[in-house]
Amino acid sequence: MPSRRIAPMAGLALGLLLDPAYAEDNTLELDTISVTTDAYESATGPVKGYRATRSASATKTDTALRDIPQSISVIPATVLKDLGSTQVERALEFAGGVSKQNNFGGLTLYEYSVRGFTTSEFYQDGFSANRGYPSTPDTANIERIEVLKGPAASLYGRGDPGGTVNIVTKKPQPDAFTTVQTSAGSWDRYRTAVDLNTPLDSEGNLLSRVNLAVEDNHSFRDHVQSKRVFVAPSFSWQLDPDTHLLVESELVRHSSTFDRGIVDASGVSRATFLGEPNDGDIDNHNNRLQASLEHHLNDAWKLRLASHYKQGSLWGDASENRALNADGHTIDRRYRERSMGWHDSITQVELRGLFDIGSWQHELLVGTEYEDYRKKERVTAIGGSRYTLDIYNPVYGQPKPNGARSGTDFFEQTQSHALNLQDQVIFTDRLRGMVGARFEHFEQSIDDFTRNHARSQQTHDALTQRAGLLYQLTPQVGVFANASTSFKPNSGLGADGKSFKPEEGVGYEVGVKSELFDDRLSATLAAFHIEKENVLTLDPATNLNRAVGKARSQGLDLQLSGQVSDAVRVIGAFAYIDAEVTKGDKTLPAGSRILGVAKRSGSLLGVYEFQDGALRGSDLGAAFTYVGDRSGEAGTRFELPAYHTVDLLAHYKATDNLTVGLNLNNLFDESYYERSYSSYWISPGEPRNFTVSLTLNL
Repeated sequence: MPSRRIAPMAGLALGLLLDPAYAEDNTLELDTISVTTDAYESATGPVKGYRATRSASATKTDTALRDIPQSISVIPATVLKDLGSTQVERALEFAGGVSKQNNFGGLTLYEYSVRGFTTSEFYQDGFSANRGYPSTPDTANIERIEVLKGPAASLYGRGDPGGTVNIVTKKPQPDAFTTVQTSAGSWDRYRTAVDLNTPLDSEGNLLSRVNLAVEDNHSFRDHVQSKRVFVAPSFSWQLDPDTHLLVESELVRHSSTFDRGIVDASGVSRATFLGEPNDGDIDNHNNRLQASLEHHLNDAWKLRLASHYKQGSLWGDASENRALNADGHTIDRRYRERSMGWHDSITQVELRGLFDIGSWQHELLVGTEYEDYRKKERVTAIGGSRYTLDIYNPVYGQPKPNGARSGTDFFEQTQSHALNLQDQVIFTDRLRGMVGARFEHFEQSIDDFTRNHARSQQTHDALTQRAGLLYQLTPQVGVFANASTSFKPNSGLGADGKSFKPEEGVGYEVGVKSELFDDRLSATLAAFHIEKENVLTLDPATNLNRAVGKARSQGLDLQLSGQVSDAVRVIGAFAYIDAEVTKGDKTLPAGSRILGVAKRSGSLLGVYEFQDGALRGSDLGAAFTYVGDRSGEAGTRFELPAYHTVDLLAHYKATDNLTVGLNLNNLFDESYYERSYSSYWISPGEPRNFTVSLTLNL
């Protein structure tokens, strides 16, 4: 910290001023120091290569990753660029211990799991971003994706204990540039993205940036397609030396075919579509606006006021398959209409400061947050005549059912007030600690229009904590340990007419962080144990839910990223996760594997970049991904088999400003299942495919 350096230097300067003879006779020669800003990486800025050194996701302060007593994976946008992918889930494969879950028919990043526990929460610049059914985040505006392992409720509030994903968006930069990228791939997939960064004044106080993308995609899946228009303008304004304003916005217009995948049946083609082509697409429109004002009160203290608002709507009709019939070749389907709308407003106020107490140095964060989330949801199933399809010889165009209507129709409002406190402490040059706590008041009300506006309500108060220590054994190796808690409200009412107890979780972690190859390569190895209780289970006596279930996950994960040499960059992960229900019910008994979680999974991406000659700046690389067998349906013996894929990539730097790229995915045309929700909602992985890209820097 600066105070330790300032004191002796101030003493020396004072001595020189008071004793000219000392100054004359004792000349002090200092080595020339060269200072460059290029070497500094901010917690929200671009990452050079694959190795990030700083993050704000774990502490909400700009902190060196090696100083955080908790596992956190940072996947820079460079990874997605090298892979030629626009899928956030592709990046999460390199975080370690993150599993794909229900994606709501391809419409959203609906659910994923971290360290064995499924969650539907993810964050964008520290704000909750997955309320409602927003479209999948677009990579055109993503700077980095960060995964904080273990419970994070003391910092972010309600959620599952496995971990938290925070997406850091691109911010305006001081230098003007324009990047245009266009790509074309198998099955008529086309995309164009533009990144335009423009300083608006000569002093660099007012900056602007606009990211936009347009795509039109078909699929290896019959009759499945999607279209998207994405625009993300932002600007920053340095109002004065101490005050900075950042305003960001997003507009998304997305439409896609609702696709639940295939059923578990021998010989069914992975391309077979079990819906109806004439249903049309599901439309998903989203808008986001957020602003952050930061003011330095003095050299040590800073005040931040931030507000976030998003609004979205989703609507459309779809024919959804059910389980395979006894004849082994037909399925029944149901026809459902969806109409959903939501909006969410969040306000945060934070005070951050540095101070010393004795020899201990503190970085304090005091914050408060208010959220008001509202959602209107109607899902109508239309009954009538049987609505079947032969999975081996599908004949589309059958008349839609036109009988009795049933389903859900409700309005939900959730309000929460929170106060959080965090202290990062430097005890000695080698020992650091962190403690945090958050108190949250939560209110939820649901109006059920299908039951004459019957209202259910719940109110909860929750206190969550976190504590961790990190000891630096050597300049290259540090050991850490932490413990933290989580909570997540359960929706609905029990048999007594009262709201359920919230799910509560506790996580423990110990690990090692190391810097290898002269600080070129960072690696983290951690062992963890997480428990969750008050999971809703079905009471056979009343056929109603009770909050008495329990689940446990334990294991270890390894992550690494950086430069093996000037020419070779790598990022990879491995995870072993033993996750199971420890107290369940008849539907999901104790000992059941948790849905979609592989015991073993791993990934590795390596790229060689030519340093000299005619190919200078060009590169070649390969990616390997392995996912072990997983439970394919909760509480049953249905499992998805293990799989592995190999991808190849190459980029040719034709000129200083023009790069041509080629990505060949699933080189060996592995037939595999990416995810499932049941034995009749299974998503096949993509066959062998390619993408050609062209990147122009102006």
